Amino acid sequence: MHPWHSRGYLPHLDQSGLVQHLTVHLADSLPSHVIARMEAQVALLSEVEQIGARRKRIHEMLDSGLGACVLRQERCARIVVEALHFGDGTRYRLLAWVVMPNHLHVLIEQLTGWTLARVVQGWKRHTTREINRALAGSGQLWQREYWDRFIRDERHYRRVVEYIHDNPVKAGLVAKPQEWPWSSASG
Repeated sequence: MHPWHSRGYLPHLDQSGLVQHLTVHLADSLPSHVIARMEAQVALLSEVEQIGARRKRIHEMLDSGLGACVLRQERCARIVVEALHFGDGTRYRLLAWVVMPNHLHVLIEQLTGWTLARVVQGWKRHTTREINRALAGSGQLWQREYWDRFIRDERHYRRVVEYIHDNPVKAGLVAKPQEWPWSSASG
């Protein structure tokens, strides 16, 4: 398989040994009318500017707490954290993570034999089943796609870890990263 591929809208670089920053969000966290408004705003920018602006605005929308935010509930957040730790060392190396009310950020190093799609699909399948069971619900929990970005160098790595750990602070949920219980920053 060629390392660059697409399953639809987003291109993905998928190769063992890469360190990847993944953002996965709940299905209801980015309503279609909000995305349409954002796309209209981004369309006014140059093609090069659109990529960064789209990513920045999506992260801002996620941090604003759109949707039901079921991951704000302790039992749901715990299910996600346990799923992330389950594959650590066998499917990927878990480097940093944070579970937010309606999305999660994960920094992993890909291990041989496990594509990003397979790793994320495993997280989504398990957590959907367990969260639906915990909430006596049913149906789709996660957005179909996910965002990934490979880490280019040590400086980029440090910035991403800081971004992940600071996400609850930036969203106004806590004053310090260590205070958010659903993060690798909390120890």
